[in-house]
Amino acid sequence: MVISPPRAEAAAPMSPTRLRAAFAVLLLGMLLAMLDTTVVGTAMPTIAGALGGLDRLAWVVTAYTLTTAASTPIWGKLGDLHGRKGVHLSAIALFTVASVACGFAQDMTQLIAFRAVQGLGGGGLAVGALSLIGVLVPPRERGRYQGLTASVMAAGQIGGPLFGGLVTSFLGWRWNFYLNLPLGVLVFAATALVLVVPPVPRRRVHLDVAGALLLTTAVTGLLLLTNGTGPAVALAAITVVAFAGFVAVERRSREPVLPLSLFARHNIRLTTAVIFVVGVVSFGTITFVPLFQQTVQGVSASGSGTLLLPMTLAVVVASQVAGRVSSRTGRYRLFPIIGTTAMAAGCAVLATGHAGTPVWLTSGALVLVGTGLGLSTQLMTLIAQNTVPAEEIGVATANTTMFRTIGGAVGTSAFGALLATGPLVTGMSRVFTVAAVVAGLAAVAAWRIREVPLRSSTR
Repeated sequence: MVISPPRAEAAAPMSPTRLRAAFAVLLLGMLLAMLDTTVVGTAMPTIAGALGGLDRLAWVVTAYTLTTAASTPIWGKLGDLHGRKGVHLSAIALFTVASVACGFAQDMTQLIAFRAVQGLGGGGLAVGALSLIGVLVPPRERGRYQGLTASVMAAGQIGGPLFGGLVTSFLGWRWNFYLNLPLGVLVFAATALVLVVPPVPRRRVHLDVAGALLLTTAVTGLLLLTNGTGPAVALAAITVVAFAGFVAVERRSREPVLPLSLFARHNIRLTTAVIFVVGVVSFGTITFVPLFQQTVQGVSASGSGTLLLPMTLAVVVASQVAGRVSSRTGRYRLFPIIGTTAMAAGCAVLATGHAGTPVWLTSGALVLVGTGLGLSTQLMTLIAQNTVPAEEIGVATANTTMFRTIGGAVGTSAFGALLATGPLVTGMSRVFTVAAVVAGLAAVAAWRIREVPLRSSTR
């Protein structure tokens, strides 16, 4: 399929004030997408009581995660081809409309279907915001904004369940979705008015429909397989066949949705490996540490959530330090090395946990994990964006975002299987022992990253 994109408007330089306003708007959009990944977790019992369908309740979360991960590279490629501002506005509109539809759902089937559509918009929000930051701010200056981006991601991941619980208690579960309407309209209007981006050259574009469909099928099959949803043999076969077909199609496509040449770059291969492990460790820690504290140590649900705050604060502080130092000095390679090592050390301490483990020791381990995440997460995106030419920033950003999501899904499922192999204390030790080993392997990958000078221009 071949289409001609509309002629983009000439972009005027953005003043510092307008750039800060645009950055704030992009972060708000990213927060919406991150919150809706976890916000329904604490509302699940209430939703099941209102709509029924308890046997399909997990799909309320799974449907959103699946479509978010599968659509991420497609949104990134569309932004590269047709202009990132227009594509980002489309994602905001889709997310907002689907959110309202979720709030009006009358049964579990409708809610799952609308959540899948909402996830499509959420994938565009996340990768669109990071891609737009990539074209608005040169890599050399991007570090100073990095701490805020990491703060938003941490707030969305960890604050989502708390926010969802409060909204469900005081307003009802449907308001977890209705509140996205005024916020979505605000973000859409502000993005349209404030954001100025470089134009996309007018040219005929070939849409890689076959590649997009095959990639979506492969990612969906993989996530369903790791979530233990459906027949394992059939899902494994579908995933392998779809992936093989995707590789064959991408080799011949004029505009591949995820260019295989991307992985010919040394630093892209390594940042992909590291960000996958970041997803494994971050999602695993957020999921299983509160579970351990509630079931083994007798901590309340709210108390276990509060005990994640040290990790959140560590993410924010570490990402601020790494961002500012990398912007000032242009050096960044040491941070992911230290970060992945800190993640491994924190997971190793968590692996020693038992019923009598003091809170200060668990908190200290979470600080180590949070420090590692803060030193690694945003820098992987920065390194990937600095590795590719400007016209490929979208696909490079989408690649890191997608593999972080896949890492989280795979890690959570694998850790859940390990947890089920024995008593909870023993299972938890296995979970974080494996996490420590995987983080150690990521440290080896981080050590091999080449420090390419950060560009001082967005061109």
